[in-house]
Amino acid sequence: MNELSSLARPRVVPPLDTDFRPAALAVREFAEAVRQSGRAADLVIALERGDGQISVYKTCCFEESAETEAINCQYTERLVKFLLWRSGGWKIVVGGPKSIGEYIKAAYSPGGIRAWDAEFMSGVYEKPFTVEVTDAKNVPEPNEGTVRLGGHFDGCRIGFDLGATDRKVAAVIDGQAVYTEEVVWNPRDASDPNYHYNEINAALKSAAAHMPRVDAIGGSAAGIYINNRPRVASLFRGVPKELFETRIANLFLDLQREWGGIPFEVVNDGEVTALAGSITLGDGAVLGIAMGSSEAGGYVTPNREITTWLNELAFCPVDYNPNAPVDEWSGDFGCGVQYFSQQAVFRLAERAQISIDPSLGPADKLKWLQTLLRNGNAKARSVWETIGVYTGYGIAHYANFYELRHVLILGRVTSGDGGGIIIEKAQEVLRKEFPELAERVKLHLPDESSRRVGQAVAAASLPVIQKTK
Repeated sequence: MNELSSLARPRVVPPLDTDFRPAALAVREFAEAVRQSGRAADLVIALERGDGQISVYKTCCFEESAETEAINCQYTERLVKFLLWRSGGWKIVVGGPKSIGEYIKAAYSPGGIRAWDAEFMSGVYEKPFTVEVTDAKNVPEPNEGTVRLGGHFDGCRIGFDLGATDRKVAAVIDGQAVYTEEVVWNPRDASDPNYHYNEINAALKSAAAHMPRVDAIGGSAAGIYINNRPRVASLFRGVPKELFETRIANLFLDLQREWGGIPFEVVNDGEVTALAGSITLGDGAVLGIAMGSSEAGGYVTPNREITTWLNELAFCPVDYNPNAPVDEWSGDFGCGVQYFSQQAVFRLAERAQISIDPSLGPADKLKWLQTLLRNGNAKARSVWETIGVYTGYGIAHYANFYELRHVLILGRVTSGDGGGIIIEKAQEVLRKEFPELAERVKLHLPDESSRRVGQAVAAASLPVIQKTK
């Protein structure tokens, strides 16, 4: 046994990806092989992020040996990568066989295979990235944190959702959306921060025109936001670094000032996806997956709180095929962005030999493919069936890291007939491969209106309006 991918052959094969090797199956088979070997060793991974918060994950691997070193390291490398982008962190502590810890340390060193991830996290948390190697018994205890945010619908509120191809806004009065709007834009190619500021402000003004006043503003956007400040966000990739730090980092603080200092909260769009689900369902243990220009993730705990984890599922590995498609940003293979997004649709459409007008923008390409699907095109259907199979195996893998009762799927990729196909195939995977999950976890696809503007409405509920005495 020397290849983790050999443990991951699916019973439900994606129509357009016969080489798919689901992470969920590899992890399950690896754990079973370790158990049957009688040579298990404890493996404990801790990740420290801001304010001393620590996430800890405990599992097992093979005891130290030349025979099992390669697969131990493969397993741990994929595990650590997932945990890092789920929880976030500037320090990793690896407790277990020394060869594994040294491998992870080399991977996240300058020039290592995960150097990009280390540099990214260093920028997010503004600390040098560190990997410590120790014994499983010496890993620090967990110190998690959650924040009570969202679910407030009193007063006149604006909610906005910023995607890579469109921006959405909603005017909400006492919990009822009285106006919604979608506008196509192109923020990733814009180098002038004024473009972003003016476009977002125009959306806010449009919503405000449909209410007697504005009491609070809540926003959902792709990227990582700390105290309303973008730390890393694909929406602003076209802005030069110096302008990012001087203008974009304070963009939403400047907008708050323009709107008179009223309560103003901006969080990652995946968190708002999960929040929308929790509000609608009246329950917790909700994982939200937004399939848009990228994949966004968010989680609401069983106690209906939002975590302080990053939940950046776009960078979490779900396919252990070493020849899986590569994420253009991180340079890693098999990550969620290539499986649960518009990028997945376009990649699979090419495999299905569907010709797309190259002059169309991403939003129009997706609409054109969705029209083919609606008209009964078999090739287009195979694209969404493939994403549905990915989704089933992806949910099973996510269940290794999140306590789940509900999975809510949103985003432009799920619009039209595609959402139903995705859910149907995902449920087939769960029934055939993971029957216990099929019984325990419910998959939800909101109605068409909620799928497209639900995040903006939920985002409006983020801020707390202080009551005057």
